[in-house]
Amino acid sequence: MARPDLTPYVVPADRLPAGVRAALPPAGVTVFAVDDDASDTAAFSARYGVDLADCANTLVLRYRQDGVDRHAGVVSLGARRLDVNGALKARLGARKVSFADRDAATALTGMEFGGITAFGLPVGWRILVDAAVMARDEVVMGAGTRTLKLLLPPRLLAGLPGLEVAALTLPT
Repeated sequence: MARPDLTPYVVPADRLPAGVRAALPPAGVTVFAVDDDASDTAAFSARYGVDLADCANTLVLRYRQDGVDRHAGVVSLGARRLDVNGALKARLGARKVSFADRDAATALTGMEFGGITAFGLPVGWRILVDAAVMARDEVVMGAGTRTLKLLLPPRLLAGLPGLEVAALTLPT
């Protein structure tokens, strides 16, 4: 299997969305290129031989709380299944939680669908990270664009405003 070139390089300013660039920690993150057609988690894992347990997906959730529509980011591993109707609803204090549609997710985040990352999500959003993500040594996650990925120790997520770590998934 083809392995991604994990050699860190300086990403030209126009390659990462501005919000992502501004939110990344100054050290500890490796940015690497991937083929667009292998950006989605299952395709990435198959093409580059990275275990799904090391792939952290960032999804945009839509929920209603106190009569107001809200959005949140949730980070979970590709090898686990989100407990949407249990843990997520309880954590968000919402009666109904759904995944934002593609158009809303890209418009709200300024990122490409299939490359959305926890870094650079809109100010005021809650960012929920499954505890299983934090237990990994390193994870691969989106970089805001389909043709770049981030490799980082999950502890670097801890600096994100609005971050909450909780058990949000079930093993698949």
